[in-house]
Amino acid sequence: MSAEKTQLTLNFAPGLTETHRNLRDCVATSIYKRGLSTCAIDLNESPGNLSNQLSDDSPRKFGIDDLETYLQKSKDYTPIYYLVEKFLNDKSMEREAAGNEALQAIASLMPLLKKAGLVA
Repeated sequence: MSAEKTQLTLNFAPGLTETHRNLRDCVATSIYKRGLSTCAIDLNESPGNLSNQLSDDSPRKFGIDDLETYLQKSKDYTPIYYLVEKFLNDKSMEREAAGNEALQAIASLMPLLKKAGLVA
């Protein structure tokens, strides 16, 4: 039995669903990172109104049409990536990662199995 050597890649950066409470938080972070004034102009809003729409306290919320306009103007698709990560988590990727972990565990056991005389 020989284990195929593979390169292990570790990603320590938290995912979008771990760094944002919800979609509005993700959008707000993206907008503030790009610049509130710039985005307000793109959305035909005043910076104050846009800031209120993005806050948790305001009764006036950032709408779906606003999101679509933001995506078109900014070309920043982080909010879409957030939704994909949250709702379309790829189970095949999880299985592949588990398979790689299993292969590494077997490979690390091989010297011990040989020493115990269980494998040639």
